[in-house]
Amino acid sequence: MTTTHAISSNLLDELQSALTHGTVARRVETLRRVTDLFLNAANDYSDEQIEVFDDVFECLLRHIETSAKILLSKRLAPIAKAPPQTVRSLAFDDLIEVAAPVLSQSARLTDEMLIENVRSKSQAHMLAITRRPTLSGAVTEILVERGNNEVVRHTAANPGAEFSEKGYSSLLARAEQNEDIAVCFGLRPSIPRPHYLKLIARASASVRARLEAAHPQMAGDISAAVNEATRMARSAPATITEATRMARGLVQSLYDDGRLDEHEVTKFAAAGKFDETNAALACMAKVPVGMAENMMIKSRTEGLLILAKVSGLSWSTVQTVISMRASVTGESSGDMEENRLTYERLRPSTAQQVLRFHKMQETAPPPAA
Repeated sequence: MTTTHAISSNLLDELQSALTHGTVARRVETLRRVTDLFLNAANDYSDEQIEVFDDVFECLLRHIETSAKILLSKRLAPIAKAPPQTVRSLAFDDLIEVAAPVLSQSARLTDEMLIENVRSKSQAHMLAITRRPTLSGAVTEILVERGNNEVVRHTAANPGAEFSEKGYSSLLARAEQNEDIAVCFGLRPSIPRPHYLKLIARASASVRARLEAAHPQMAGDISAAVNEATRMARSAPATITEATRMARGLVQSLYDDGRLDEHEVTKFAAAGKFDETNAALACMAKVPVGMAENMMIKSRTEGLLILAKVSGLSWSTVQTVISMRASVTGESSGDMEENRLTYERLRPSTAQQVLRFHKMQETAPPPAA
């Protein structure tokens, strides 16, 4: 293989000549030759050799026209070992035609670089980032925060995008303001159930119609009236992920074996496990798991306090569950001291009566369309 010294000498000599005496056409030709040389053995070069190419490309970038930069960006974008500083320079170019290829493809761009790009460049730059094959939760979080509706829609529609709890909450808020975003959000293959149920419950008729068209098997659930949307959606098999099924199965097994107690509920809630906590409350309160989920999601903390009182939980456990619910749904947990006083004043007999009322509502047929 050519040595680093030979590559450095040959390229830098040609570069110096092109920059000192060459025309624009000669500089572009020099760039083409350097790029060809790099691409012919990109996977075989050492980090030290790639640094040499980085220096050469960076020098040429300052003296070539836009069309040549665009071509370089397109050729380097899919190369895993592309010179990192060159890729960064291209990604932060003000012209989106130059930046887009590497922003949407290059593996050389770290999350930190992408976040910096989102903070400092245009909406067009953000849109290019949304087309990457994968997006981390840190990147989607800032895209949803700073992006316009088109950027957020493409982020929600990207199957390789991950979302943090904060990201899901922000995306849900944006979905409430824009139907296209709501549909892209609703069509994602896996959404935490609290966020999915809230989306369906708050969706407009046209959004539910579009989701229904995409998933005909859910027509009966999605087309239900708004006040019945959450109740209906929870029974739709397509909306229940395998993780939710496994969580419910685990809790049911603990309950059947007599091992489900307040300590287990506290552990589930402290670990932020919504599905397990919800299923545990359902078992202990002796209500269907879907009904417990509905009470946990639809009301602020009132439904949770009812379930907890019927289950005989102590306030310390209830407080942990309230905090878990707030972190998962993105909603405020309210005044914790006020919640404590309400819980202590709540009689078990009153909680049972309210629970019977909820059961009656659950079993009542939906109103006619």
